[in-house]
Amino acid sequence: MCEVGIVSGAWVVLAACVALTPMVWAGFWAEGFARATAKLPMWVRVVAPGSLCVVYVLVAATRGIFAWRWFGVYLLLPVAVAGVLAWAVREDPEQSGDWREFVVLLVLGLAVDLRWLEPGWPARFGVFNKMVLLDAGIWGFGAVRRLQGVGFDLRLRGRDLKIGVREFCFYAPMAILLGLALGFLHTHAQWPVGWRLPGALVFTFFFIAVPEELFFRGWMQNLLERRVGRGWALAVTAVVFGLAHFNKRAVHFNWRYVVLAALAGVFYGRAWRQERRVGASTVTHTLVDTVWSMWLR
Repeated sequence: MCEVGIVSGAWVVLAACVALTPMVWAGFWAEGFARATAKLPMWVRVVAPGSLCVVYVLVAATRGIFAWRWFGVYLLLPVAVAGVLAWAVREDPEQSGDWREFVVLLVLGLAVDLRWLEPGWPARFGVFNKMVLLDAGIWGFGAVRRLQGVGFDLRLRGRDLKIGVREFCFYAPMAILLGLALGFLHTHAQWPVGWRLPGALVFTFFFIAVPEELFFRGWMQNLLERRVGRGWALAVTAVVFGLAHFNKRAVHFNWRYVVLAALAGVFYGRAWRQERRVGASTVTHTLVDTVWSMWLR
């Protein structure tokens, strides 16, 4: 039984490596990602993300819950995303914010937020669903659509840290006072010990902040700016970001979380748009979520 568990765990680790590859490749070697994918024929770029289904196979098969219908979803959905964005390339070469791009965002966003596809995964492995859908977006917007102005570069610069920390300092006092007044936040006196704090920072950065900042700021706010301008794009994205938290930590509509998340979205959006860098808003987001989870939850 121990050997079976070790083997199963090894396949899950392999699945995690596969799921992280597009994010790491595009985030840390953006120029190489752009050059390599540009050499591929469009039809190859459209069908290539179907290979993401291997993540589902590695996790589900080794846990004994493999189902062909879920395999089909993870094979075809990333291809469909790439196909729709290839259609947008043909119909909107100027990248003015095409409706097809917003359809892709809607489908990916709802699938994650409403957990449509998580029943296909073993308990506690739903994060893989989020990562596969993120990978589909990274490939679709990066390799197929080649969307400009995203700023998906995770090689943090000093300016990213300065902007990110600054926006955190602007947001934190307001959020803490409002959160305590609403009864949403509760202070903790205990200081995290050992590796808990750095571990929380790393986990939050890669698995929470990067996916959400790429989606909401790099893609959504970026595309909305082309349609409604900077101010409205910031406001609309912040509201949508807030509403995306309606079902977090509550059975019913969690309006307190929505309010605080929408307010946070304003400062995340400000951090991103100053130099159009996902890294900057990710720093703000990481600090907010880590402080909340360590001391205020």
